[in-house]
Amino acid sequence: MRSTFTLLLVLFTCTLFAQSAVGTSVGRAIFSHGSTPKHSATKDTVIESDTTRENKEPQYFYISANTDIFVAAKGGVANRFSPAIEFGRTYGIFDLGLASGVTNSLAKGNDTTHYIELRPTINIFSKGRFNQGLCLGAGYIFNAKQAFMTEICNSINFNITTTVTVAITQGYYFFDGTNNSRSTQYVGFSLTYNFLKKHSTNRRRKRAAILSDN
Repeated sequence: MRSTFTLLLVLFTCTLFAQSAVGTSVGRAIFSHGSTPKHSATKDTVIESDTTRENKEPQYFYISANTDIFVAAKGGVANRFSPAIEFGRTYGIFDLGLASGVTNSLAKGNDTTHYIELRPTINIFSKGRFNQGLCLGAGYIFNAKQAFMTEICNSINFNITTTVTVAITQGYYFFDGTNNSRSTQYVGFSLTYNFLKKHSTNRRRKRAAILSDN
């Protein structure tokens, strides 16, 4: 009887040990299987991060040649013509440029007055290769009685390629001095070159923005 009882106790103990071992093995198997989705989720997050990074707006430097004609000024073309060069950087729909040029509106005869101007511009509308920009500028005219200059303008831009853009502009200059001030209207034309390397990410982004609505 004792032998039978001892045998049953041994079998029962073995059974409990076996169940414990199987449970541990199954638990490990479930944990190991669960780690795979966790790894996949991490991989998906990386893919989403890369995708978001690829969809960021392009950033690049540019240079523009601007030619303005004052329509409210007296005199011939020499007294109305105001050329300038602008260099800046594009941040998606926002441009921040520094312009330097000459204006004849405050000088006598054929003399010119040099100025420097900060010109932030924002893209307020775009459709394919066309976009409309709004500029609010402020600058200083050297050796002028009305030295402080501000500007507000609109531009219609056409992207010929990813690197070359032409624009027609229309706006107003406001000149302020110690004792007097004045304003004048102008129309103009600009040619812009964008410094985009071939096969670069920014160039692909620029091309995608141009062709998105075509």
